[in-house]
Amino acid sequence: MGWLDAVVLFHVKGPSRYTERRFRRKAVYQMQQPVRGTLRNGSKATVSGQCVCGRVRLEFDFPAFWAWHDHSRATQRAHGAAYATYVGVWKSRLRIVAGHDRIARFEDRSRRTTRNFCAACGTPLLFERARSRNMVNVPRALFETRTGREPRYHIALDESPEWAYRCEPLGPLKGYPGVLWSRAPKNRRMAEASLRRPVTG
Repeated sequence: MGWLDAVVLFHVKGPSRYTERRFRRKAVYQMQQPVRGTLRNGSKATVSGQCVCGRVRLEFDFPAFWAWHDHSRATQRAHGAAYATYVGVWKSRLRIVAGHDRIARFEDRSRRTTRNFCAACGTPLLFERARSRNMVNVPRALFETRTGREPRYHIALDESPEWAYRCEPLGPLKGYPGVLWSRAPKNRRMAEASLRRPVTG
């Protein structure tokens, strides 16, 4: 009896033929997968990204440590958006491949954070926090490929603006291909209409 047969018998008591075949396929598939963080040829996998103008390029060793959505007011202002999605990477695993001299740095001493931008196009590049000295956060949108982590965490959600999209139903806007819009709830439309109605008497 081979080691795979022993594993099947140990984990599944009295397995059916279907269960045994399924477990075998899963075990063989897992054995064939490359070790996380390496390619099939054994070399280390990297994730590459760049700013809008392409003058600053960076990379880190796959996978990222974690990924999260930042809804804080400071990040809203820095990105000009309702929130930003970051991937957290160990500083020792991040490298600036090109454009190091194009990076501008802003230090917010009150919040003990530092933000780096491309001096040419203004793209946010790096976000550092004093309490995580060995970690750097990079906007997820800089990378077109997978980073190894899904953004499942939300920070400062209570600071999210009221105009942020909250998964309301959307429909196509007639006459504008590719544009979707969300219709205001009926009770909200009625309230707005009453405010616009002129007062008589």
